[in-house]
Amino acid sequence: MMDISTKDRILEAALTVFSEKGYDGVGVDFIAETAGMKGPSLYKHFKGKEDILNALIDKAEQYYETQFSSELLYGRIPDSVEELKTVCLEKIDFTMHNPMIKKVRRMLAMEQFRSPRIAELTSKHHIDGLQETFQKILEGMMEKKVIKQGDAEVLALELIAPVSLLIHIYDRQPEREKEVMERIEKHLGTFLLSIE
Repeated sequence: MMDISTKDRILEAALTVFSEKGYDGVGVDFIAETAGMKGPSLYKHFKGKEDILNALIDKAEQYYETQFSSELLYGRIPDSVEELKTVCLEKIDFTMHNPMIKKVRRMLAMEQFRSPRIAELTSKHHIDGLQETFQKILEGMMEKKVIKQGDAEVLALELIAPVSLLIHIYDRQPEREKEVMERIEKHLGTFLLSIE
């Protein structure tokens, strides 16, 4: 039991320092110190920094999948445009305010040019995965005749691209959160009117 707790503590420390200083900006000793241990103790749990990064990515992917994009979470198709807006706002709130996801998003943004795996994850979480999730939701709403027929793939991109862009503004300038949310809500209102 202690082993899992120590591993989780190391991963949490690594996520924090990677999201603040980047992968190349920290060493194993700094990660260990942040986790409240000595550097050599860390090697009981991980082979090195790359092993920590890979475990961290795996853990973050699993967390994101269960909290945001799993079929269980979008399996129930909204019965109205208003309900779709609620789903969108809940996912946006999760994305903007979940502490782990905020750090992961920041780390991905910094490391996307260093690692092909992280580049792929960045594309997945910023566009591709979001588009796929909302495409399935929109297709389900079209099948239920809640919204008019159209190209769900294109509509999903039209829905998520401006939101993703605005969230990136919030990441760089958190003091603009109120403005970002106002712009997101205005975008959602216009988009939802166009599909009714």
